[in-house]
Formats: sequence, structure tokens, C-alpha cells
Amino acid sequence: MSTIVIIGAGGVGNVVTKKCAQHPDIFTEIWLVSRSEAKCRAIAGEIDTLYGVKVRTAAIDADDVAALTNLLRQIRPKLVINVALPYQDLHIMEACLAAGVDYLDTANYEPPDVAHFEYSHQWAYQQRFIERGLMAVLGCGFDPGVTNIFCAYAQKHLFDRIETIDILDANAGDHGHPFATNFNPEINIREVTQTVRHWRDGKWLETPAILEDGAIHFSFDYPVAGPKESYLLYHEEMESLVKHIPGLKRIRFWMTFSENYLTHLRVLQNVGMTRIDPVEFGGQQIIPLQFLKALLPDPGSLGENYSGKTVIGCVFDGLKDGKRQRKYIYNVCDHAEAFREVRAQAVSYTTGVPAMIGAMMMLQGVWRGAGVYNVEQLDPDRFMDELNRCGLPWQVVNFTGTLPD
Repeated sequence: MSTIVIIGAGGVGNVVTKKCAQHPDIFTEIWLVSRSEAKCRAIAGEIDTLYGVKVRTAAIDADDVAALTNLLRQIRPKLVINVALPYQDLHIMEACLAAGVDYLDTANYEPPDVAHFEYSHQWAYQQRFIERGLMAVLGCGFDPGVTNIFCAYAQKHLFDRIETIDILDANAGDHGHPFATNFNPEINIREVTQTVRHWRDGKWLETPAILEDGAIHFSFDYPVAGPKESYLLYHEEMESLVKHIPGLKRIRFWMTFSENYLTHLRVLQNVGMTRIDPVEFGGQQIIPLQFLKALLPDPGSLGENYSGKTVIGCVFDGLKDGKRQRKYIYNVCDHAEAFREVRAQAVSYTTGVPAMIGAMMMLQGVWRGAGVYNVEQLDPDRFMDELNRCGLPWQVVNFTGTLPD
């Protein structure tokens, strides 16, 4: 049906490429490109062995807009799936506009020199994508991505008005390392050390970051995983959901962190290893966090010995037919099962599978339109069906637990 280009050959790129290769009737020609063509070729070799599907590869610096534009013009894909670094989103969007290609990513743009992310940079491309008749879908991983789809599904089928949303993300797994991050260490550490924000009564409220005194946390009893300490964190999907879920009074994002993770991170922050400003070392300018990234385990290498599960979902409180109700939509993903299928841990799997499904929705015309979209603006029904079919089954239950006020 269509040629696609996947940019990024890390843990998520591995999953996206393999899941696309499982659907050769839809993704008829797959290109995997990154700075390291050797990584692309390694993934392509595994896919050839597993599925007998040939994946084509190329080396490209996604920050080089002219070179990427030329590559896209040569390949002439229908869609680019961007699973490179968030710093590169705008460059890749520029190349897609120049080459006339639809675009999908899993994480919003983040400027390299500021640990801060917001959708305004990408929403600013709305008119340009409309004028070119192209579609850009933002944040089609799990959170953001599936969590947004859960919200759209709840709004369409379960509620007349949603008043509060709590997004809860637990990784109840063990990778066996003293300290490691489940996705790009640089992005992960920048994310979790930021000042926390959540939305309440029409405005954003700030609270301390997870390592600071006064950080907000509580114990939530997750399905399968059990009670886990969950910390209030700022996450990008809240920004778009506030815009697209009418009548929303409050939205919060919670993530689990072990004491071991927090202790290591606190020490690293105290000695300056999480800094993102350059320092001089050995006559060179280096960024401490980027140096730390080089020392930590590659998230794509964690899967082989990973045990346990991830549990991610949304708790909704609102009205249906004049009556108050609370619902919980969630997914449980097993690290070992993900590794058996695609040789990846569950955090990469839960991000890569939705990216493939979103691409499927675009190529089949289920999601269609000119402009820049967050996934909750698009119809959730077929996507929800595909989650069940493609390895991320979900459940809806009445919620009877407790959440902080």
C-alpha cells in the first residue's frame, strides 16, 4: 500500500520497524534511517530472519534539513515516522513540508539548551501543513499517545462531560542494573528533574520537582503490579488535553519511581552530572548530562533480562446521563513477553506499537486531514481495536480507589 521512512534506530525505532514489518500488506516498503546505518542494518537483519521482509537502510543526520529533504524526495514515501530525538522534531517537520510527506512522532519538541517542552513550537506549523495539504500527527506513543486515545474514547463513549483526569504510569519491572533509564537517558532525566505543573480550575499550578522537598506523591494500587509510590510529574499530553477536552477541571500525571532510582538521581544531580550547560573538561566543552548518557546502559539493551510489567492508564471522573461516574482505562504490558516478540523491553514496546498503529490509521485513511493534530482530536475507535490486536490490550473498569485531592 505505502512506502514509509522511519527515522531513529534506538529501542523504539527497533519496535516500530518490526511491528510495521508484521503488516507487509500496509507497509509495503520500509526504510529505516539514522546517523548510524550499522544500527539500522542490524535491525533490518533481524527482521529479514524473523519475517522474511526486506527493510532498506540509509545513514542520515536528521538535523540536516537539506540532506533529509533530498533523501525523502528520492524515496518518495507516504509517511515519515519520527522516533529520533525530540530536539530534531522541527527539522524533520521542515523536511516533510519541503518534500511533501505526512509526518508522525511520539514526543513533542524540546529545545536542546532548555529542559522544557511544550507543543507551541509544533502547533505553529498548523497553517503550513494545511497549505501543503499534509497531515502531521503529534505524540503517538503511549504517554503521550495511547493515554490521549483513552481520553478521546472516554469522551466519545463513557461520559457526557469529563471533569478530572489522572494519568498513572507504573513501571513495575526489574532490569538488573544499579541505575538505568528506560528510554534515552538525556531526555528522561531532563523530563523528571523539571518543575512540576498540573491543571486545575483554568490555570496551571506549579509544585516542586520529584527530588525537591515538597514533591507530591502517594501510593496507588496498580492492577497486577500492586501498590507503588507515584509522583506528580509534568507531562506533555496534559497541555493538549486541556485544549481538546471541553469542561476539564483538573488533569494530573503520576509516575512511579523506586527509592533506588531517586537516590541515584539525587546524587547525580548534587554532583552536577544532570547539568545541560557546557563545562570545560580536558580543554573541551562538554555537557555533563550527555557524558552521563554515554556511561549509562543503552535502553535498547535492557530487554533481555527485564522482568515485570508496565501498567499505564487514565482514571476519569465525570457525568453520564446526569449521574457521576468514575472509570479507569489501562493497559498491562509484560517486559519478557515484549522481548520474546521483538527483542525490546516494555517501555520501548508501549511506545513503538502505538506509533505503528497511528501510521496504519494515516495510511489507510482512517485518520485524514490537513494540518497538525494531537491524537485526541482523531477518532479513537479503530485505534482502540488495533491496540487489542497488536499487543497492547486494554481494559475499562469502574474505579473505586482513592486519589489525592
